[in-house]
Amino acid sequence: MGSMMELQGSEIAKKMWKKLKNGRALALYSPFIVCLASGTLDPNSFLSCISQDLFFLQAFAHAYELAEDYADDEEDKEAIVKLRKRVLKRLRNQDALIREWGFEPPEESICENATLKYTEFLKETASGKVGAEKFSVKIVTPFEKTKLAAYTLSAISPCMRLYTFISNEILALLHPDTDNIYKKWLNSLSSQKFEASASRIEDLLDKLSICLTGEELAVVERLYHRAMKLELDFIWSQSVTQRTVVPFSRLNKCASEENNLVVFCDFDLTCTTIDSSALLAELAIVTAANETADIRTTWSSLFGQYVEEYQQCLDIIMPSNDITEQVEGLNYDGLCKALEQISDIERRATSRVVQSNVLKGLNVADIRRAGERLVLQDGCKRFFENVVECKDSAMEIHVLSYCWCSDLIMSAFSSGDETPFNVHSNELVYEESISTGNMITKMESSMEKLQSFNNITKSINNETKPLTVYIGGSVGDLLCLLEADIGIVIGLSATLLRLANHFGISFVPLFSGLVNKQRELADSGTLDCKKTSNILYTVSNWDEIYAFVFGAVDSSHSSTS
Repeated sequence: MGSMMELQGSEIAKKMWKKLKNGRALALYSPFIVCLASGTLDPNSFLSCISQDLFFLQAFAHAYELAEDYADDEEDKEAIVKLRKRVLKRLRNQDALIREWGFEPPEESICENATLKYTEFLKETASGKVGAEKFSVKIVTPFEKTKLAAYTLSAISPCMRLYTFISNEILALLHPDTDNIYKKWLNSLSSQKFEASASRIEDLLDKLSICLTGEELAVVERLYHRAMKLELDFIWSQSVTQRTVVPFSRLNKCASEENNLVVFCDFDLTCTTIDSSALLAELAIVTAANETADIRTTWSSLFGQYVEEYQQCLDIIMPSNDITEQVEGLNYDGLCKALEQISDIERRATSRVVQSNVLKGLNVADIRRAGERLVLQDGCKRFFENVVECKDSAMEIHVLSYCWCSDLIMSAFSSGDETPFNVHSNELVYEESISTGNMITKMESSMEKLQSFNNITKSINNETKPLTVYIGGSVGDLLCLLEADIGIVIGLSATLLRLANHFGISFVPLFSGLVNKQRELADSGTLDCKKTSNILYTVSNWDEIYAFVFGAVDSSHSSTS
């Protein structure tokens, strides 16, 4: 119902496109797109891909022909006729366009399976076969025919918009003098003519959808999502012949059973939507039912003191009159000293929590139930579940966290008896399943995280050193992020950005970084994973991380905002 309400009103196409913000970004992490963006894609792979244009264009032309007949308004018919004429012209000029892009057209085109799935879907939609709805065009009323026209356009619209998006994202990375043999093709997809066609389809879809019911708008949205998924599947199905940096888990994959990738990540606000200390505080307040007011006051005081000391520490490290622009070059020693000052604040805060006994009396079963109900970031749990499902995956996952309770972390992810990772965190002390209020502190500083990171990597006795990825978003993650071969920041906070700028750390979108890494791999045959790099990579969601590490994500399950 909420989805239908969102689509009411004007600009329906734009609203549906916006809802697929995360899903559409997954196309960028396909081996084909990363290689194309880097300019290293084998021309044969490119020609194989664009040879499928023939079948897409034929399907579009047929769908427009049916949509023209469905449209009840003469203006709408005329608009659809113009769209069809443009497609037919493109079909006639396809070989000339390929030559204009700098390539020789393929001698023959064979329809690939992923192409067939989309074209068959479009054919069925344009013929009135929409899910459980089976329309006979000969007997439906003019209004019902108009509905079919809207359905048809909803199955075409995301394809046009997706290629505009991809080309613009790639071109934004290229300098004017960049030598990329696919630049002319990319320019054609980001041209005013191509944009005008994409916008014309969206405008027409908006107009045809104005009079649709909520139920019919839901059909429009389902078709739009289905078309997007099939187009993403097509992009991910494109084969490449060279080694690629994506999926990262396969980069150094060999016949042996050795782990070729170790993934580390933080927990609080990296995996979760709230800080686990807040959850444990609420659990403690509920447990101490007879002393709720006192416990709540104590927690408030502890939290307030921590925030005040933390802010004072940051102000000493970075005076308020200090510039926040990025410093040239990484000041690693200065960063380590600053993080040790911040770690002292963390240690004192944890010590006060233990001394106050506010965590005394918690039942481990209640903690585990709370962990099971803990809300994780979109796509996070799917990432960890995939580790369990990929039995042949030569990788390890380690969670390094300041969290006070490893039971909480494990229960947030556990599926049956399997926990898909190793947890390195602090531990509550129990007597007969009831917490004593004491804590075994193992992880309270950036240095302790880094030491754990290094101990784990050194303990892996491989012939070749495994690649490492660290995923985090807090100040305490900085040293590990810098130490990893690929350091990924999710949810870049103002505090982290300010501190990083102060000590010369740069942030680059992960896709942009992978394009550079792909060029590096093509030039030298290996990745230069220097620990002195001051570059960290940013993502907006876990689906991007999944696509980077494992490959294609089922876009029907990817987060939509």
